[in-house]
Amino acid sequence: MAVLPHALPGPAFPPQGDRRDPRIVPRRNVRLLDDRTIAYAETGSGPDLVAIHGALMCLEDLWLGPVPALSEHFRVVAVDRPGHGFSLRPRGRGADIWDQAARIRDAVRILGLERPVILGHSFGGAVALAYGMLYPDEIAGIVALAPICFPELRLEQMLFGPRAVPLGGDLLSRLLNRSSDPALLRLLWNAMFLPQAMPERFRDAFPFDLAGRAAQLTAEGEDAGWLWPALTRSAQRYPTLRVPTHILCGSADLVVNTFAQGYAAARLIPGAQFTSLHGTGHMVSHFHAEAIVRAARSMGRHA
Repeated sequence: MAVLPHALPGPAFPPQGDRRDPRIVPRRNVRLLDDRTIAYAETGSGPDLVAIHGALMCLEDLWLGPVPALSEHFRVVAVDRPGHGFSLRPRGRGADIWDQAARIRDAVRILGLERPVILGHSFGGAVALAYGMLYPDEIAGIVALAPICFPELRLEQMLFGPRAVPLGGDLLSRLLNRSSDPALLRLLWNAMFLPQAMPERFRDAFPFDLAGRAAQLTAEGEDAGWLWPALTRSAQRYPTLRVPTHILCGSADLVVNTFAQGYAAARLIPGAQFTSLHGTGHMVSHFHAEAIVRAARSMGRHA
C-alpha cells in the first residue's frame, strides 16, 4: 500500500536509552494530521493482524493476553487507541468509534499492512466492527472479543463523563486523579476480570500508571459520551457488514452483557460466528488465547 505523503512512521517511543517503566512496551509512532498520532508495537511474522484494546487500557493489555500466541501465526501490530497510551488526539475530538477506526486505518495504510485481520476487545471490539463497516474491501475479517455493540447505560458514562465537559473537566480529572482515582481504578481493573481473578502476570506487568493518568481518563469520558450515537449508527449498519466476523464472549461477563450485546450483534451480521466461552468473564483475551488464534486464522480461509 502507498505511504501517505503527509504522515510517516516516527521514532521509537519511549526512546530506548531513556529510563522508563519496564512494564511499558517500546512503541513507534505514526504521525497523522491535526497533531494526531497512533502509537504501536509490532511482533511476529505472517499475515497482518491489528489488535485494538478496550476501555481503561492501553496496548499492553492485549500484549499480555493473546498477542504472544497470535504472533506465532501473524505479524501483529498492537495499537494504542486514539487518546490512550501514547496515541494523541485533540481534546474534544476523536472519541467516536468511527473516527477512531478511521485513524487506525490511516496508520494501517501508512505502515503498509495488507488486508489485516482486525481484532478488538470490548470498546476496541466496537472500533473493529466500525472498521469493517467502513473499509470492508481492505481487511480479511474481524475478531471481536466481548464487544460493546448497542447503546446502553454504562457505568463509565457516570464515572468519567463529567471529566469530558469543556469547562472544568480537565481540572476535575486532575483533582480526582490525585485523590479518589487510585482506589476507584484498582476496583474497576479487578472487577473487569470477574468471576476470574486478575492474573498475576497482568498484575505485575501491566502499566497501570499509564492507563490511569488524568489525560487518558478524560479521553475515557469523551469516549463514553459519544458511545450512544456511535453505537446507534453501528446497530443500523450491522446487517450491511459483509466481511467474515467472529464474536467471542464470556458466558459470565459482568461488564458487557453477552446475550444483549455480542450475541445480538452476531444475529444481525450476515454469516457472523458467535462463540460463548463458558464461565469466563469480560477479559476473555487473557484466558482463551487458543480460541482467539483459531478465530483469527479462520479469516484467511475467507480471504
